[in-house]
Amino acid sequence: MKTPTATLRLIDDAVRGLRPDAAAASCLADAPLPLLLEAAEALTLAGFGRSVTYSRKVFIPLTELCRNVCHYCTFAKAPRRIRSPYLAPEQVLGIARAGEAAGCREALFTLGDQPELRYAAARAALGTRGAATTLDYLRQMAELVLGETTLLPHLNAGSMSRDDFLRLRPVAVSMGLMLETSSARLAARGGPHWGSPDKRPERRLATLRAAGEAAVPMTSGLLIGIGETRAERIDSLLALRALHDEFGHLQELILQNFRAKPGTGMAFAPEPPLEEQLWTIAVARLLFGPAMSLQAPPNLRPGELSALIRAGVNDWGGVSPVTPDHVNPEAPWPVLARLAAETAAADRELDERLALAPAQARAAERWLDPALLARVLRQTDSRGLVRSDDWHPGALDAITAAQRAWVARAPRRPEASRAVARILSAAENGMTLSESEVTALFNADRRDFRAVIAAADRLRAAAVGDTVTYVVNRNINYTNICAFHCSFCAFSRGRSARSLRGPAYDLDFDEIARRTVEAAAAGATEVCLQGGIHPRYTGATYLGIVRAVKAAVPSMHVHAFSPLEIRHGAGTLGLGLEEYLRRLREAGLGTLPGTAAEILDDEVRAVLCPDKLSTAEWFEVMRAAHAVGLRSTATIMFGHIDRPWHQARHLLRLRALQAETGGFTELVPLPYVHMEAPLWRRGRSRSGPTLRESLLVHAVGRLALHPLVPNIQTSWVKMGRDGVVLCLAAGANDLGGTLMEESITRAAGGGHGTRLEAAELIALAHGAGRPAAQRTTRYERIQPGRPEQPRPGDDQEVRVA
Repeated sequence: MKTPTATLRLIDDAVRGLRPDAAAASCLADAPLPLLLEAAEALTLAGFGRSVTYSRKVFIPLTELCRNVCHYCTFAKAPRRIRSPYLAPEQVLGIARAGEAAGCREALFTLGDQPELRYAAARAALGTRGAATTLDYLRQMAELVLGETTLLPHLNAGSMSRDDFLRLRPVAVSMGLMLETSSARLAARGGPHWGSPDKRPERRLATLRAAGEAAVPMTSGLLIGIGETRAERIDSLLALRALHDEFGHLQELILQNFRAKPGTGMAFAPEPPLEEQLWTIAVARLLFGPAMSLQAPPNLRPGELSALIRAGVNDWGGVSPVTPDHVNPEAPWPVLARLAAETAAADRELDERLALAPAQARAAERWLDPALLARVLRQTDSRGLVRSDDWHPGALDAITAAQRAWVARAPRRPEASRAVARILSAAENGMTLSESEVTALFNADRRDFRAVIAAADRLRAAAVGDTVTYVVNRNINYTNICAFHCSFCAFSRGRSARSLRGPAYDLDFDEIARRTVEAAAAGATEVCLQGGIHPRYTGATYLGIVRAVKAAVPSMHVHAFSPLEIRHGAGTLGLGLEEYLRRLREAGLGTLPGTAAEILDDEVRAVLCPDKLSTAEWFEVMRAAHAVGLRSTATIMFGHIDRPWHQARHLLRLRALQAETGGFTELVPLPYVHMEAPLWRRGRSRSGPTLRESLLVHAVGRLALHPLVPNIQTSWVKMGRDGVVLCLAAGANDLGGTLMEESITRAAGGGHGTRLEAAELIALAHGAGRPAAQRTTRYERIQPGRPEQPRPGDDQEVRVA
């Protein structure tokens, strides 16, 4: 039978991002399954790539008493059939600790609806525990698990009011309530929900609305095959969509197949065939689009997981290595190794998440009570997934043999997914990538990750060869007193005694000159000068610093002053940026460090550095510097509150200015060192990037900026010695400087030291199987110990289109 044109158009529109409206959605009831599956899989790949998530959980059945009588349920029992109405606190904690020991991160509390309204035994048991209601006791037990373990509670507590949600929100990262169906027909006499007041659709939908009003991340979904029609399933999905469009709080939808259970009223009811579940999943994907997380319990379709993935599933829900599925006890959880293998058989990759879905974890400040925020941020990466490794920038964490194998040189062209392969081809051909394409590279994992790393390494070899460069330099941080309040900075000291986390200092010109002489005696060709924005500093101060260096050692290259310092100096003298930069250049300034960039996106800067210069102001300074002939580096400080799309915007904005001026000499990725950062200590940031993320920023920086920015530097202070060797196989070609002294990372808790000798940098390059060479600040090769000489054309301005 020929498919109606209207149905074909609706499916095609859905793939292009136009969700079917309620009136048109009804035609999906008769749409051919193959067409729906093809469209649903395309949307799922667009929204989630090859990732299929799960949560490692422990199941805590707080009470099996329930006031409802669902005719398919074996979980709910009468008081005479159970040992105790409620689990005791020691039982709850015992289950939670067993889960914690097995690596679980989620404590799933499941319970019947308000049993105290039906059973005197429930009321009596609650009274002995100092609780008036089941929800009161649930709050006590969730608080106990939070206080005594590392687990994060997810609460399936039944029908609730807005006030109930607000009372439970501080002790749970998410909650759940299955709609099951919006069909009132199924709650009538003879239906599966007859005798179950809390299963009436209007009550379920009111509870889900109350959750939205309370900003609680919710899991909901449908139970397929309990007597509903396809049209009723579509109506149910549309009812959920309307709520989600209003509140955005549905973190995932479960499309669960009914299983007939002995001893229930529906023991002999037919179970839905696989095709009905696939149809429902695919239709849900078309109605909700690529961003909604769709789940199907893997233990209810053993051996058929590939089909569920093709239909649009991107999540397996909670899987427990410790406790059974108390709702479906006849269906054991799959062993995680088996689940990973079946997921891989469908050309997908299994990723662990928390009880909070990744999309909500990426917006944790919106969805979580402040008391829970730090616990989520510190366990997750930039994608909202569980951190994939225990490595942290600046810390002395070991890099494992398996992590070293990530950058193995064979094969030179690891197989990538079709989408990533297309992006890599465009990057290698020097094309400007889109924000979504760069974001996709930052999200790469496993096979795609290896392909991105290998592509960056090939591009590095083609662009700058195998030689690893370094500069012999000295850092001079002339003051740590700063009038600004960057939330990530552990280096600066404010003006009040209360703000001091160590001694404040302010070097005079003589001390700066003395350190410059010391640097020259040690063979340095560069001094790098930066500091806090001292409230007494003016533009004359910065001019004086440059003159002091050049008077002490005329041949020394002065690499100094962030765009923030330049803007501050110009403003205090009432000068335009270009005029002030010309004066600095005439005094002897050679190049600018591209610091104070952090993430060049004002959404991030509003949290990281709200009183610092904006993205536009940073670029204004750099454009002016390049216009007067001063080249600069560019930095990116990542792994705090930023997300992959913020990093993508940062790189693309750098690329745009580089195409205009050609003034950037290099990109310097700076992974966030969290240990002493005020933002982290307040529980407002992640614990720095993972090793995977750190390697990707180096690699994607190479790819996204090719061929305009030739050099990618890796920081040994932040990455450590083993880390920089990995970065040299991920697109980096430069080790930065010897430094001689380093204050900023050390103040943040970094433990990799403050100085490396040139011989040690050379050894690092050799450890990567590459030759090494000393360079100038401008990337000219020099012989060790030879002072930097001005190059022809240094007095010429940088190209401005």
